Amino acid sequence: MAVFTNRAMLSYNGGTAASNTVTGELLGALSVTKTALAGSYAAGDTVTYAISLINSGDSDITDLTLTDDLGAFSTEGVSVTPLTYIAGSAALFEDGVPMGAPSVTAGDTLVFSGITVPAKGNALVIYEAEINRFAPLEAGSSITNTATAESPNVGSPVTGSETLGVSNEPELSVTKAMSPLTVMENGSLTYTFTIENSGCTAAGADAELVLSDAFSPILSGLSVKLDGAPLSAPTGYTYDELTGEFATVSGVITVPAAVFTHNADGSVGVKPGSASLTVSGTVQGMN
Repeated sequence: MAVFTNRAMLSYNGGTAASNTVTGELLGALSVTKTALAGSYAAGDTVTYAISLINSGDSDITDLTLTDDLGAFSTEGVSVTPLTYIAGSAALFEDGVPMGAPSVTAGDTLVFSGITVPAKGNALVIYEAEINRFAPLEAGSSITNTATAESPNVGSPVTGSETLGVSNEPELSVTKAMSPLTVMENGSLTYTFTIENSGCTAAGADAELVLSDAFSPILSGLSVKLDGAPLSAPTGYTYDELTGEFATVSGVITVPAAVFTHNADGSVGVKPGSASLTVSGTVQGMN
């Protein structure tokens, strides 16, 4: 919006007289709002963005170009882009009617072109982007990306921004290994579970982490260790030798947060926090 002033001049018989000054406000017909359809992000996530264009004027806004900066920012003196457009994900709606895919040019910025926003109506552009290796992941981090709309029918560019914060939840995964791969009946078998946390928040006892498994073949005479320290039943785990059902007690396993480093190219390195659980026993034969 812009404020403008104006006054008139009256000339007569060589004299002049000025009118009072009037003040008005010029309202832009176009507004832009950008929304992320997610509450937070983590490494590798896919985020859906919606860009809403509202035309309050009496004429169509045509040939509109929408430029999205994909969250670009500078770190360590390097300009990086933390979002990667997912090809083919864009869709355009006019007054709620699907119009197919808009014209898209993707690179370090994302450009949608040839958009029309109907008079007294709206257009909506939806697309998906992947959180890439340049996204900040430390606690308290965020990505702010801005969409800028321009058209011959609009006096000056109009922008809309959205800020999305990094997830403050642990990001856990688990892998299972077995040794040896070939075992005889009544032989010894060891399972190793590696739990990794790629998030910026530790999985403490309050995360109530439980690892469960159903061993087949059933094991007897269990020996269980967490990061090399022995666990005992029933305070550390429970096990049914008739069914092979095993589970750690809630909150016994904790996993530290990941450690993040910044590389010279601006990308983020992730060293996950980890915990290791080993379960050894004697094979009782197939069920």
